[in-house]
Amino acid sequence: MKKLNCVIADDEQLSRDILKTYIEKTSRLQLAAECKNGMEVFDVLQKESIDLLFLDIEMLMLTGIQLLRTMHHPPKVILVTAYREFALEGYELNVLDYLLKPVSFTRFLKAIDKYPVEASVPEKGSTPEIVSIPISNNAFIDIRSEKKTIRIPLHDIISLEGMKDYVRIQTTTAPIITHQTLQHFEEQLPPLQFIRIHRSYIISLAKVTAFTQSWVEVNGKELPIGAFYQQQVMLRLEGRI
Repeated sequence: MKKLNCVIADDEQLSRDILKTYIEKTSRLQLAAECKNGMEVFDVLQKESIDLLFLDIEMLMLTGIQLLRTMHHPPKVILVTAYREFALEGYELNVLDYLLKPVSFTRFLKAIDKYPVEASVPEKGSTPEIVSIPISNNAFIDIRSEKKTIRIPLHDIISLEGMKDYVRIQTTTAPIITHQTLQHFEEQLPPLQFIRIHRSYIISLAKVTAFTQSWVEVNGKELPIGAFYQQQVMLRLEGRI
């Protein structure tokens, strides 16, 4: 029987080491890659044929759930997390199983047994269909502003600024104010096209014209990069993830 090509995606080194040890003990599996965040997973899936993905839910920048929602034809997925409350949402995304940390080897084997024997193995070099990074001219979001619903094309959005219970959306035409939170938009906007750079700002990566370690320039305006977000933001801007 051909071994299943596996990827581990977890931002905790200890969790990755445990799963790696379990995979090495299981003759049915072979490890293709270890990833620390969702963007690294995205890159691996573009380049290699993967049968099974061990996916942590809570990762910086791109969560496991967000990653799953960007893929039209993902490999089989086993969620691995410390949070039991995410189980329902995971199963709605048709995952094989849900492993709660710390994962025992017995429970790991039980999850592996759910992989369908008859599942077809992708041809070498084929990749799952993933939503591309460029923003479609037809993509949009609807927001409530001034007692009406406004449809905003994603390619028109430059940045979003959080102001307590309001968000100021800077577009290529005019700013729009909506009674919402920045967290709401962080969850709704495509994570491969927009990134949060500060507790008060989300930007469109396509609109970046210059950047340093401490600020990003969009539409001629310099926006600060928060210390908490700096590492992930720089990796994205420099094209390393």
